[in-house]
Amino acid sequence: MASTASCGGGDICHCKPTASTSQDFRHAEKHVPLPNGTPTPTTVAQILAWPLGADPTNTTPRTGRELTLYQIPNGFLQSARLISFDCDIHLEISDTPSKSAPRVIVETPIDSEYCDNRKALQHALAQHHFQLRFIDQPQVSQAELPHALPVSVVGLAFRDFEHNRGSQEVGTPWELHPAEVTVQ
Repeated sequence: MASTASCGGGDICHCKPTASTSQDFRHAEKHVPLPNGTPTPTTVAQILAWPLGADPTNTTPRTGRELTLYQIPNGFLQSARLISFDCDIHLEISDTPSKSAPRVIVETPIDSEYCDNRKALQHALAQHHFQLRFIDQPQVSQAELPHALPVSVVGLAFRDFEHNRGSQEVGTPWELHPAEVTVQ
């Protein structure tokens, strides 16, 4: 069932999270601007193969791989939803258009520097007759696009902790978060 949370006046850049920032895991590490520079090319398959290591704690700073800006130049968007908890756009990306392909999570935060990308993503999805909606975590099937869309992604690696964050095709706690996504 869709959440009753909504964006202020329908504006995807002005919504109110249902949780406080203190309830959001590693909030300060996820809500940063993307650095300038040339991103390192990668693929979903490569991200799925990254070593997991130990789960980070809520206060673990960004280190190692998490300091690298990555680009997935050719991916496929399989699922998209707004998460009422933090107002981030939560996306699932794969290397192929197959609905059963392994996926990674990519998130575009509510922060003002991502507003233009959020609006462009919302518009591009609408052009494909898909509306971004607030959906609670257990309702991932409602976020599934009818057909995968080709996208490119630029974002920072982020190690989330092991928990149910999406569909059964999501194969790693590694994410790109924050990230910007462009429908091609």
